[in-house]
Amino acid sequence: MSEMKVNQKGGAFLLEEANALHVYTPEDLTNEHRMIAQTAKQFIEKEVSPYRVDIENQDFNKVVELLHKAGELGLLAHSIPEAYGGLGLDKISKGLVGEVIGGTSGYGVAHSNHTCIATLPITYFGTKEQKEKYLPKLASGEYLGAYCLTEPEAGSDALSAQTTAVLNEAGTHYILNGTKQYITNAAFSDTFITYAKVDGKHFTAFIVEKDFEGLSLGPEEKKMGIKGSSTRPVIYEDCLVPKENLLGEIGKGHVIALNVLNLGRFNLGSACMGASKYAFELALNYTKERKQFKTAIAEFNASKEKLAKMAARIYAAESVQYRTAGLLEDALGDLSNSEDFDLIAKQLAEYAMECSVCKVYGSETLDQVADESLQLHGGAGFIHEYKIEQVYRDSRINRIFEGTNEINRLLLPTQLLRKANKGEVELKNYIEKAVGELTSLTWKGQKEGLLAKEKQAIVTVRNMFLTLLGASVELFGKELVHEQEALMKIAEIAIGLFAMESAVLRAEKAVERNGEVQEQLKINMTKTVVDETLLDVEKQARQLLNGIFTGEKRQQYEAILLKWTSSLQSEGMFARNRMIADSLIEAGRYTC
Repeated sequence: MSEMKVNQKGGAFLLEEANALHVYTPEDLTNEHRMIAQTAKQFIEKEVSPYRVDIENQDFNKVVELLHKAGELGLLAHSIPEAYGGLGLDKISKGLVGEVIGGTSGYGVAHSNHTCIATLPITYFGTKEQKEKYLPKLASGEYLGAYCLTEPEAGSDALSAQTTAVLNEAGTHYILNGTKQYITNAAFSDTFITYAKVDGKHFTAFIVEKDFEGLSLGPEEKKMGIKGSSTRPVIYEDCLVPKENLLGEIGKGHVIALNVLNLGRFNLGSACMGASKYAFELALNYTKERKQFKTAIAEFNASKEKLAKMAARIYAAESVQYRTAGLLEDALGDLSNSEDFDLIAKQLAEYAMECSVCKVYGSETLDQVADESLQLHGGAGFIHEYKIEQVYRDSRINRIFEGTNEINRLLLPTQLLRKANKGEVELKNYIEKAVGELTSLTWKGQKEGLLAKEKQAIVTVRNMFLTLLGASVELFGKELVHEQEALMKIAEIAIGLFAMESAVLRAEKAVERNGEVQEQLKINMTKTVVDETLLDVEKQARQLLNGIFTGEKRQQYEAILLKWTSSLQSEGMFARNRMIADSLIEAGRYTC
């Protein structure tokens, strides 16, 4: 990673071009990375997959047994420093393990929850004594963890939590009262990272153990999917928590809660990407075997188009995840043993926008791939014995987990505006430049060479994002924060920008390394990603213009912004998608 360290600021993709050499891609994996991925893959194939039905039937004893085995293999320890019994691996390794277990559904949810949001609060914000006490046990699987933030009246608005903490008269214990709901791993967890308001005012984090007096569990929730993960309410009734189990500082629980969720969103994107590959391969295998009109379903051109678009979307999600993993490693790689909590919080927050893209794009990729895979299964996809039926049900929660996709979309433009208001970004200058380029009669700095049109599309979409954001700020001023329909559409353009740019940079880097012929599949998938994204961007831009402007003003902006999009679509889409599908059908799996 060191040779690619560029200290890029979070959200920079919204403002300026990136250099392909400074973007981390799956092709940059080291032998150590491949070894940890192979270890995880072998564990899933040998230990987890044979018990899919048991896990789906909520055999939580089996889930716990498997988590203990994962701990023995080091698969729970990747993000814990070596000084505290972990492996101290980088964020690429974290993403790799998350990807591999993503296809296991309920087990994967339990595993990811434990290694990420249930462990990282202590890893990054615990005292030396707290780390020594808990991290070795969490790394080995002796202790399993849960994260308790959501309440009956506090979901996306987490800071409105009603759970309270009051120091007892002896000054030895905090007394917690309240209820948390939808808590993953609740049935078998040993530690609960719990957020409560000290004296009813100061939002604060605590480490609560299952045997602490006053902690109890509600009944198991009856869920649509991810049945193999436990989900229960956690109830605190005069729950006694030792004073030394206060995590971080009083009144700064939000610093832990919200920043750790950034990594949770990244982690969820990795899991969704892995699950997408699993769903894609279910479709690929089924369509190769199932015949209609004496022809394998995979050989029909309509099927090939579906397979190609599914694979291209996965390719883009994969590019987004690894690019973000590289950024996170740059930001956090040297901080696992730091006690500078302010710096840790700052670095955890740096790539909040990119982590939100991982979560939104990854979860919606999985939903699209699961849906199309089920469609390619036909009636069989609706039958319980076919694995895609479970994938379809299980995929839906991911758009809600770790902050809804709506909340994450709203975060994107508002974070950028916040940076501008703090003077961290000269946003006005970027907007003026974007408007100038869009209104020019001829394009300045025309892209040339391989993927020239796709690179031009990136510049155009970035300028569209900045122009529309600037127009919205000019129209609404400080009230823009309440114009959620506009913010959502601006965010959708930002998400598309990051996805298409990540795909293009990855292909460009691969071609530079291996040549155009060897990387033709990446080139083809990149073109499909850009074509599909441009269509969505144009739709979002039109809806935004129709929503906030009327009459001549709307026509003016529409003429300026949309004159470029028709010329940016590539040619030969049908033939290209057939070539993509043929490559994957021959390989028998997702590959690029």
